[in-house]
Amino acid sequence: MTQPTLYYDGSCGMCRREIDHLRPRLAPQIDLVDISQPGFRPPTGYQLGDMMAHLHFHDGQRMHVGLSASLGYWHRAGGGFRWLARVLALPGLFQCGNWAYNRWAAWRLRRLHCKPPR
Repeated sequence: MTQPTLYYDGSCGMCRREIDHLRPRLAPQIDLVDISQPGFRPPTGYQLGDMMAHLHFHDGQRMHVGLSASLGYWHRAGGGFRWLARVLALPGLFQCGNWAYNRWAAWRLRRLHCKPPR
């Protein structure tokens, strides 16, 4: 089993603010990896462009992408984030939330001018 790892885009202000807010809760138990840093190498089988387009969270056993990634690290953050993760994981709500996440992720890359994939 490997250390849980959250791969996030630190060049995106919104992404960076969320991780900075959660860092005290996450850092003791999860490696936080800013994929926008020079020299970052994606894990085997993953492409930087895909990782820039959607959040990735490796829970120690498997990789979660998009909303599933958010739910994974929110659950580990505890408090109200754990409650939010449980609610959004419910059937129906997850599908709606995943749809919204995918729209937001596409908009983020187009409109916020986040650093393009290398």
